[in-house]
Amino acid sequence: MFDWIYANPVLAALLGTLFTWGLTAAGSALVFPFANVSKKLFNGLLGFSAGVMIAASFWSLLNPAIILAEETGMNPVLQASLGFLSGGLFILLIDRYLPHMHVMTKHEEGVKSSWHRSVLLVLAITLHNIPEGLAVGVAFGYAATVAGGSTAAAAAIGGAVALAIGIGIQNFPEGAAVSVPLRREGMSKTKAFMIGQFSGMVEPIAGVVGALLAISMQTILPFSLSFAAGAMIYVVVEELIPESQMMETTKIATIGAMVGFVVMMTLDVALG
Repeated sequence: MFDWIYANPVLAALLGTLFTWGLTAAGSALVFPFANVSKKLFNGLLGFSAGVMIAASFWSLLNPAIILAEETGMNPVLQASLGFLSGGLFILLIDRYLPHMHVMTKHEEGVKSSWHRSVLLVLAITLHNIPEGLAVGVAFGYAATVAGGSTAAAAAIGGAVALAIGIGIQNFPEGAAVSVPLRREGMSKTKAFMIGQFSGMVEPIAGVVGALLAISMQTILPFSLSFAAGAMIYVVVEELIPESQMMETTKIATIGAMVGFVVMMTLDVALG
């Protein structure tokens, strides 16, 4: 069913990340029928997104990286550790130097800038979605390098598909979590929607880049997979979890994270 991915992994990555972008836009579109979202639901959505990304980081990225490193005679601990930490460092540096504004706290970070508030919000959202697109792209690129027809190949393809589905599912509430609060603050519905859906626009670009890197530099695939995992975990720990715990309804966010983790784990196990 997915044999065409071997011949067209970049196209598969593009389609997968267009899917994740589409669900982001669909979630952002909730700003039109709904003017507000309860704090409990908002926290639950943030927690759910965090849970999906944590599960995806291990089941779809770190675990395959460790297995691949072992199969190719590399040091799995070294490859996974260096890749994971490098991914986190990459996002940390972007976070430090790219001007952006947090959606929830309105706190500005990065170098000082006179850019408009909406531009800073878009940059912040874009920063968060780069690791997701990169992860999907690297996963499809990795799947294309595994010997066709083998059990490992089927598992790799299933894992990439599961990752795209999981990221897409968590992007739906993530889009709403961006656009609805902006509308609540007085921004027009159309502008709030455009900013929210823009958060997923970077994913197809990052996905194609990730797939191309995975195909062209197969010797560093374990590092690349771990890199994507580290970048995602940095975003979760730096942004999603703290923002989901800002309000009184923290238990809702925790339950959401647990549910999100199980959903992603189930997808990966079932398809991979």
